[in-house]
Amino acid sequence: MIALFLLLVLVTSSWWAADYAQRAIQVDPPRRVTHEMDAWSRNFVMLRTDPTGKPINRLEGEYAEHFPDDDSYHITAPRAVGQRETNPITVAVSKTAVMEQGGKRIVMDGDAHVLRQPDAENDMLDVRSQQLIILPDDDVVYTDLPAVVLKGRSRMTGKGMHYNNKTRQLQVSASTDVEIAGSEGRQQRRTEIPANNTDQKKP
Repeated sequence: MIALFLLLVLVTSSWWAADYAQRAIQVDPPRRVTHEMDAWSRNFVMLRTDPTGKPINRLEGEYAEHFPDDDSYHITAPRAVGQRETNPITVAVSKTAVMEQGGKRIVMDGDAHVLRQPDAENDMLDVRSQQLIILPDDDVVYTDLPAVVLKGRSRMTGKGMHYNNKTRQLQVSASTDVEIAGSEGRQQRRTEIPANNTDQKKP
């Protein structure tokens, strides 16, 4: 009887200890919200495709880090390519970049440069700024910082720029220096008023 009693006490105390441990210690603690890297990659290539499986956007770089708290990728020496069949190819490079919102927004920082290749109807378009923001799904690039835009042999310098590669429409919020090269040579004018330029019209 004594041995049976001791065995019963041992089983009961073991059950109580196990139940207390389960209630006291969280088996699946909540995810930390601190901005800490959880994955990295070198010399990577990311591709996004359309519903038919054709590549429409390509992002590559020398080094990338992923942060789970905001699902962002911080990239060194990025190169972003937009290659939709219906739009001219665009290539963007910079020193660093942050890809956010599941690839819907890419912020190119440091000597950012976007080049849209020429086609049968439009001249080459070259945009430079310290920061350019790309919206791959909309095929749009914009910045609120000073930017230099080259279209063919024409040049525009201004603060704030928005370019839609689908509509070929370029908008500069406040142009300060415009150089238009035409058949009669180069003309230059300076202005501080908002300026809009439709890319479908050649200067």
